[in-house]
Amino acid sequence: ISYEIQDKPNGIAEAFLVGENFINGDDVALVLGDNIFYGYDFSAFIKQETKNKKKGATVFGYEVSDPERFGIVEIDSKGKAISLYEKPEKPKSNLAVVGLYIYDDNVVKYAKKLKPSKRGELEITDLNKAYLKKDQLNVAKLEGGSAWLDTGTHSSLLEASQFVHTIEKRQGVKIGCIEEVAYRNGWLSKKNLKTFSEKYKNNQYGEYLKKIVDEK
Repeated sequence: ISYEIQDKPNGIAEAFLVGENFINGDDVALVLGDNIFYGYDFSAFIKQETKNKKKGATVFGYEVSDPERFGIVEIDSKGKAISLYEKPEKPKSNLAVVGLYIYDDNVVKYAKKLKPSKRGELEITDLNKAYLKKDQLNVAKLEGGSAWLDTGTHSSLLEASQFVHTIEKRQGVKIGCIEEVAYRNGWLSKKNLKTFSEKYKNNQYGEYLKKIVDEK
């Protein structure tokens, strides 16, 4: 396992410069750490969008009631992206661009051409605009059955925690349980999963893993 370190905060798009060796000319996905996604068959939806991805970049849109707080993508009647704005005062759309992106093998080249914004950062919106300019920005809409939670502010973090608490308490599931995800995708054996459950046996997380181990 290896990783690169960003010397100082310089914008989200710099991730592709920092991770150039890791990307190594391949397609790449980026997920922002302060975003939470939840929904039925959400992983299958992402896999399908990845499989059907055309050349270029794919951003995911989610309808919001307060678009002035987010990066917004405007689409035409055929779902084609026609404009992109960061926190517009007068939004032309209520389709927020969530913190999940899929890019083709040109992403590092485009990122290298970006100029810092007024706040001195390489903006992810400017990177997406580079694809839009070349008519290579695809938009996939997250439907109503999915939830997107942006925890970038104190109030949104509180809202997200309440949502997660309600879902986990009522449905008896764990949101973001990486061991469960790995196990159900066949990346982790039941024996390995049992080892993790025993490691955390003194708390609810371990009990949850054990419940999965004991499934028939």
